[in-house]
Amino acid sequence: MERYKGFTLIELMIAVAVVSILAAIAYPSYQDHLRKSRRAEAQSVLMNIGTRQQQRLLDTRNYAATAASLAITVPTQVTSFYTIDIAAPASTPPSFTATATPQGGQTADKCGTLGIDHTGAKTAVKNGSAQTGCW
Repeated sequence: MERYKGFTLIELMIAVAVVSILAAIAYPSYQDHLRKSRRAEAQSVLMNIGTRQQQRLLDTRNYAATAASLAITVPTQVTSFYTIDIAAPASTPPSFTATATPQGGQTADKCGTLGIDHTGAKTAVKNGSAQTGCW
């Protein structure tokens, strides 16, 4: 009797089942890691805006209302997943708030909208409630 070389159907099905289980566990973890790294990039941009705003306050006694007036170019890897907004109302004393609102796949992030203001206070709000451990 000749002996055939190769895999049996049972062995192949076991291998497919093992790979499927590993993928089901690994993929959500990978997506979470991507969201965290995108959040870190957005936080870096917000911190840069905060630093530039404080320097502008020292130089001109007011805050800028746009990132362009601060000579900040927001990288595309941030603008693809976050909308960066700066609000600097004409008030006395001067103030500003910079926010990064998630969009697209980043909306599943647990931290939601990130923000920083003229006092240096950092916020994270999702569905109207403050989130902790995001900064």
